[in-house]
Parts: sequence; structure tokens; C-alpha cells
Amino acid sequence: MSVSTEGFCKKHLTNLAEWKKLGEANIFPPDSRLELINGEIIEMAPIGSHHASHLKRLNKLFSGLIHKSVIIAVQDPLQLSDLSEPGPDFMLLRSSSDFYYEQHPNASDVFLLIEIADNSLKFDQNQKLRLYALHNIPEYWLLNVNDACLEVYRQPHDGLYAEKTTLRSGDKITLSQLNTISINLAEIL
Repeated sequence: MSVSTEGFCKKHLTNLAEWKKLGEANIFPPDSRLELINGEIIEMAPIGSHHASHLKRLNKLFSGLIHKSVIIAVQDPLQLSDLSEPGPDFMLLRSSSDFYYEQHPNASDVFLLIEIADNSLKFDQNQKLRLYALHNIPEYWLLNVNDACLEVYRQPHDGLYAEKTTLRSGDKITLSQLNTISINLAEIL
């Protein structure tokens, strides 16, 4: 499907089936960082050392806190619709006996989704925020590297989050979906 933009060029929108075929045909270079968002193939910025360091901290922290019935997913695809398959930085997922071998997790499998933002801050605060709210991701954390804070979004409704809280290094948070897990922000900021 093509969409006219400004009358001079056309943007080609794609769907999940076509997206998967493009991947299987090795159309994209192996080191590409691409996501399908609302039918558009979005090239994500390379991961810098600050971003990678925060991701390692999250992984280490949550690995020691979660129960066996929760799966950690790091930069894995999340199938949200026929037009969107982002690759969030970090997710806590419902247990799956096959570890999502047959298909990628979907929104109902997510307890917590975290994006780490430095170069992608505006995109994560706008497009990703709306996408995750629209698909009822119950808790979205945006680890804002630039401002050294954690933006916590909860209670999705009609493409928006009803609750937003900004936390800093001295604060503590308890997960809404896994309320036995609390963390000190100093451990991840």
C-alpha cells in the first residue's frame, strides 16, 4: 500500500507478513536495527555505550529479582498488530513453556516494557508511547538517559496513559503487575 506525501513522493507502508518476507529474503543488512511501527520500517539509531550499560544494569538487576514464571526479553520483537512489531529494549513477559518459540510475544504477554532513550528520546516519548498505550501495555518505563530519570507510564486507555510519574535516583518503585518486585532507581540510573 502506498501513501502520498506532499504530492511529490510516495511512502510505501508494509504489513507484518511482508515485513517477515523481507527479513527472510535478507533484504536488510545483518547489522540493521529496524522496527515495524504502524506499517513503516523505522531505522533505529546505533546503540551507544550509555544505552548498552543501562540495558546490562536492567538485565542484571531483574535477573536476580524475578520468579521462574517470568521471562526476561532483551531487544526481542513484540508483535502488536499486523502493522507493528517493535523491538523494545527490555521486557518482563508471562511464562511460556516454549519460550515463545512458535511466535513472538504480544501485548497480553507483557508485564513490563522498558525503552532506554538517549538519541531516541522524542520518538520513545511520542510514537512508542502512543503505540504501547494503544495496545494496552500495562506498564511502560522510559529510562531517560539524557535527564537521568525514569518516566513511568501506567493505566493505558484509548491510546494514552492515564498515569505518568517521573522518578530520580533516590526514588523507589514497585511494579504494578508484579507487585512483589520493588527496586531502588539508583540501581539502574
